[in-house]
Amino acid sequence: MAYAVIARYRCAPEHEAAVREALLRAREAARGEPANQAYEVHAVADEPGAFLLYERYDDAAGFEAHKAAPHFREQIVGTVWPLLTDRSVTFAEAL
Repeated sequence: MAYAVIARYRCAPEHEAAVREALLRAREAARGEPANQAYEVHAVADEPGAFLLYERYDDAAGFEAHKAAPHFREQIVGTVWPLLTDRSVTFAEAL
């Protein structure tokens, strides 16, 4: 059963380029993970500094493996999260 993660990130406009760059690096690394089915990064139209991520994994364990990956800790935890002003995450299972 596929497991989806939908994340909405917001940062100050002056941090937008740094967040975008880190998210794109994270996307490329995540797409190589065995359990990853999709990893999409979107800039929200007409909302500077806002991003929407859609990730899909084989199952919840695949997402847990993603969170344990060095690139997640480096790009997301170490680079992106400290620059955010708002963050929300939704987890969903395919029916």
